[in-house]
Amino acid sequence: MAVDRLAVMTEAKRVVVAAPRGYCAGVDRAVITVERALEVYGAPVYVRKQIVHNRHVVEEFEARGAIFVDDLAEVPAGATVVFSAHGVAPSVHADAAARGLRTIDATCPLVTRVHNEAKKFAAQGVDIVLIGHAGHEEVEGTTGEAPDSITLVERPEDVDALVLRDPSRVTFLTQTTLSVDETAETIARIRTKFPLLTDRSRDDICYATQNRQAAVKHIAADADLVIVVGSSNSSNSVRLVEVAKEAGAKDARRVDNASEIDVAWLEGVDRVGVTSGASVPESLVQGVCSFLEAHGFPPAVEEVLIEEKTFFGLPRELNAR
Repeated sequence: MAVDRLAVMTEAKRVVVAAPRGYCAGVDRAVITVERALEVYGAPVYVRKQIVHNRHVVEEFEARGAIFVDDLAEVPAGATVVFSAHGVAPSVHADAAARGLRTIDATCPLVTRVHNEAKKFAAQGVDIVLIGHAGHEEVEGTTGEAPDSITLVERPEDVDALVLRDPSRVTFLTQTTLSVDETAETIARIRTKFPLLTDRSRDDICYATQNRQAAVKHIAADADLVIVVGSSNSSNSVRLVEVAKEAGAKDARRVDNASEIDVAWLEGVDRVGVTSGASVPESLVQGVCSFLEAHGFPPAVEEVLIEEKTFFGLPRELNAR
């Protein structure tokens, strides 16, 4: 009996898609907010920064009449502007009010919770060590809530150089999209350096970031290659690549979409894991799976680690519309 060599080769290969992956509740809320704003107010609707960190989402909204700006000075007086899921500093709200802009705040509620914590601790005279990435919009927004009380650290080793006003009145906050493991190491160093720390029962890394990192760990240990779908400015997508490698994947790569996959990555690879960052449409993940099928891999199977049921309502500015 003749042997189907392609069938044998395909049987030896495997593609596993992690779950959960892709859109989190905060991203879903932000995307629907822009969609709804375009329906209610018509184009153009301005968006300060990228609504979420995914260039495909941004490009699709641009085609529908959304205009993305880096500064409110680019928004005509009286126009409608949406604030992105990453949050903004109070000064941005004040600037918008002074210019008579109609604002819709799509800040993720979990980021808003961090802002509220920053204000609370600052009012108590507590110095705040903010763990995050310099220049990230979320960090800029949180810092803007209490600029005189916040000191930023990016890595565990940064803690050693910290000098604060009163070592007995110190706490920490975190960006919501960090590596869970590295953040735990940074917090441990803060606790060691400031033993009188005003401690907190948890970090601020959001449920979606934690779940996606746990899911990629689950599939990475047995993977020759993990492909993470997500844009280069997406902090949580970049972290997924790092986490996959630390969890045992022989290789891990980030791509915006299937067109960025280098077929050379697939040489000698039998087991591929696929996941995506919290700002990524599912269609892009399916595009990667189709690419792999076209290059000799079988249809992907999904491994579900955690079921997510979190939902956030739309911003109050749209609730009555």
